[in-house]
Amino acid sequence: MSVRDALLEHAGTSFAEDAGITLRDKPSPLWQLLVLSLLLSARISSDIAVRSAREISRAGWRTPQRLLESTWQQRVDALGRGGYRRFDEKTATQLEQLAQDVIDRWNGDLRRLRDDAGDARGCERRLQEFVGIGPTGAAVFLREVQGVWPNIGPYADKLVTRGAQAVGSTTDRLMEGIGDVDRPRIAAACVRVARDQELAEKVRKSG
Repeated sequence: MSVRDALLEHAGTSFAEDAGITLRDKPSPLWQLLVLSLLLSARISSDIAVRSAREISRAGWRTPQRLLESTWQQRVDALGRGGYRRFDEKTATQLEQLAQDVIDRWNGDLRRLRDDAGDARGCERRLQEFVGIGPTGAAVFLREVQGVWPNIGPYADKLVTRGAQAVGSTTDRLMEGIGDVDRPRIAAACVRVARDQELAEKVRKSG
């Protein structure tokens, strides 16, 4: 088994998949990914961020327009159900501003952002103009969206690069020759092994 196969076997689920998002190049799933990216930006476990994203989706706020129909307290409660309690009040406010910004600037469709930005670096800059989305959130979004935005990939930030090194490889080798759909999975796997030494060792032994 190659290192790449081992990564996919042991850690190759994208964060969007974990959050129940069927990622497509459509406004609703792209919005859901942006929400997940904001939640993953906080100093909180990825499991809690993913659970909280599921709660927001379960509440029906799968578009920015639908989220704006919610109350601040409803958002706080949904985040609380996901375990996002230390940041629930601040994030409930950020989500409203995020939804309004996506509507006002991009007419609710993040594909317009991509077309305006032109490439990955441009997308990084545009994404960081949103409230609550800094370098971490922008990197999360682009790692995941490269599966449906081929012009963005292969995309790897410093954390992905560190994960590739942790299993004795490089991002170029891991991304070479794979289909678009597997790029987010490889990137997510690299993030996980970068953060988990035991998982990295397991992948190295398997590969």
